[in-house]
Amino acid sequence: MKRTLPKLVYADRQGQIYDHPSLTMAGMSGPEAVLPESIELIPLPEGSRLFTIPDTPPIAWDGRAKRFVTVEKAPGVRGGLQAVSAFMAPGYARTLLPACDYARKQVVLPLWSYTAVGWDEEQDCFVVAATRVDSNTNWNPENYDDRLLDPLVRQRLAELPDNRLLEQLARCAIDYHCFAAKNLFFKRWEAPLPTSPVCNSACLGCISLQASECCPSNHDRISFVPTPEEIVELALPHLETADQAIVSYGQGCEGDPIMQTPTIAEATRRLKVATSRGTVNFNSNGSLPLRIQELCDAGMDSFRFSLNSVLEERYNAYYRPKGYLFEAVRQSLLIAKKAGRFTMINYLISPGVSDAPEEVEELKRFVAETGVDMIQMRNLSIDPDFYNQAMKVTGRGIGMYRLFTELKREFPKLQFGYYNRTKENFFPPGFETGWPIRG
Repeated sequence: MKRTLPKLVYADRQGQIYDHPSLTMAGMSGPEAVLPESIELIPLPEGSRLFTIPDTPPIAWDGRAKRFVTVEKAPGVRGGLQAVSAFMAPGYARTLLPACDYARKQVVLPLWSYTAVGWDEEQDCFVVAATRVDSNTNWNPENYDDRLLDPLVRQRLAELPDNRLLEQLARCAIDYHCFAAKNLFFKRWEAPLPTSPVCNSACLGCISLQASECCPSNHDRISFVPTPEEIVELALPHLETADQAIVSYGQGCEGDPIMQTPTIAEATRRLKVATSRGTVNFNSNGSLPLRIQELCDAGMDSFRFSLNSVLEERYNAYYRPKGYLFEAVRQSLLIAKKAGRFTMINYLISPGVSDAPEEVEELKRFVAETGVDMIQMRNLSIDPDFYNQAMKVTGRGIGMYRLFTELKREFPKLQFGYYNRTKENFFPPGFETGWPIRG
């Protein structure tokens, strides 16, 4: 029996969400409306949220007219309609953007990732155009009960009253609800080590520093460089005692840690002398290859370099690098790989850009040349229309799910993921056939 396509969902001016009685859910690949493929529709993951796109009417598929339509009105709703988007729980890569008339949008949307969503009558649930790319459940929202957090933060601050880095992470945990910062106080999993108030990129979607004419940043950037002593004072106990212990430089509340390499290298050397337990990871733009070599020499276990595109023009349009070239990122990957480190790309994905035919072909060459171990498929948090225009996207992509499938077929040892890993789990059993993860 042929499965019924999901229904369009929309919202009224008050934010009340409805499903349409006859129109079908659509999505967007770049600026083009498309119908979702059944393979890319999954139930809305637990811990996800629904947002409206203010004053922007949705686009749907009209099965009777056999065309996409902008939906201005709906039965029982007074006034205009607003499109609805999903912000998914971590671990899921979106495959389509919300379908709506972005030309009508009056504001630049906040720095969230926006995913196509519909209503499936047969399953009686919301569905999204997405696929799961990481099975790690540590980061599920239900694992972060703030009722348990506050006393732990107070206790730790009392134990180390002079550690500025601890004070910064307490603010990140309490005020900004950073899961990684909360892990430090829960004494488990991956904990952050922000170090840099400066950056040599000026990313369009930077979540810690934005020009006044753009959308506001999600939080404030760290304002100081911690000393090696402050770093080790927090990181060493975590590495020695935490379950699945990782400490990571390069967090959302800072610029780029590559700018503080001497401090980080010294702290990492001390950590490696003190303990062999746990994993020390470095998240960065990878812009200064010689500094990556210095960090390899200090004992860094893994590296994750961020990219929105492997096409230099689009990379430059998003990262707006200051004093370095895209080629430096490629060289950093090669240096880390040659040193025997686990290497990852933090690939900031957006349907229509990441799966554009020219991007796909260049990405395959990039993977072949660098031998990167993992691509973390991270949904780029930015206004989709603003981003598409900045990237000069004019057409649809080949399909995100198709991109994942082609990469895995051509590079069986390439892993997909969403999170950093402990060194014991860099190459888990069955990793060569470990995708897709459904639902």
